[in-house]
Amino acid sequence: MTQNWGMTIPFYDRSLARSRELIAELPGLGYTDAWSAEVNGVDGFTPLALAAEWAPEVRLGSAIVPVSTRGPGLLAMSAATVADLAPGRFVLGIGASSPAIVERWNAGTFTKPYARTRDTLRFLKKALAGEKVTEAYETFEIKGFKLERAPKTPPKIVLAALRPRMLRLAAEEADGAITNWLSPADVRKVRAEIGPGTELIARLFVCVSEDTDKVRELARWMLASYLTVPVYAAFHDWLGRGELLRPMHEAWAAGDRQAALKAIPDEVVDDLIVHGDAATCRARIREYVANGLDTPILAPIPGGEIPIEQAVRDLSPKAGEADRA
Repeated sequence: MTQNWGMTIPFYDRSLARSRELIAELPGLGYTDAWSAEVNGVDGFTPLALAAEWAPEVRLGSAIVPVSTRGPGLLAMSAATVADLAPGRFVLGIGASSPAIVERWNAGTFTKPYARTRDTLRFLKKALAGEKVTEAYETFEIKGFKLERAPKTPPKIVLAALRPRMLRLAAEEADGAITNWLSPADVRKVRAEIGPGTELIARLFVCVSEDTDKVRELARWMLASYLTVPVYAAFHDWLGRGELLRPMHEAWAAGDRQAALKAIPDEVVDDLIVHGDAATCRARIREYVANGLDTPILAPIPGGEIPIEQAVRDLSPKAGEADRA
């Protein structure tokens, strides 16, 4: 069973500036990893740069930085900076992202997402190793890029991967795969694509609450906002939830948001959101691990009976020691 137990930083209930003390507490609670995200809040690198100093014992990772919102050279520079701050402790997570983030919010171009991710991975492996890169890839061309100061320990690179083709790329050319919005049973299907030797990482959304109705109401908004994105819709088709989610997709496409929320079955919510009291949540997370997940990245969400700060503590490996006693 994995010894990894990660936490998403910063926390949903506070800014990065207000997260220092709780981030510094993570190693003492038994957390081995701290992973950032990048959507429309903090960027993917700054929290890790600060956490390198605030929690020097933990492994740091980005889950994920889009490959089409920065140029390849800038992405290499940012990664090299964090790798220098946390030698041997930084994992660069990259991925295709989505049309909304790339095009609508960042004025980029979301074309050939698989090829762009593959090309960026290949470029970064060379650049972060200190090589001078001059190469025409399928989706971009680099002429004479070389990092001024390459990291002494190049970071591992892992890929956001939701379906077989990207999962196989992660297994064959990267150091691991990142996924999310899946159940413990889904882990087996994902693991089958990448084989036993590839690190599998997943962000797990957790609400420490015994008020099931309240959790489901909150979770439906989260699920609808993600699962209507084409890449996630295709992911859940592949996982076998296509028919269960069809009414939600139809209502969403018709512009009826309330009907879409109501159409999400309870079983889907309970599959994809970890909830219950802290001990129940810890047991559920261990189900993911038992089915082949190497690194759970917990993302405690507000709405439960206890504040996020306490949830971080109650979900920790240290708190879980009593479960195994």
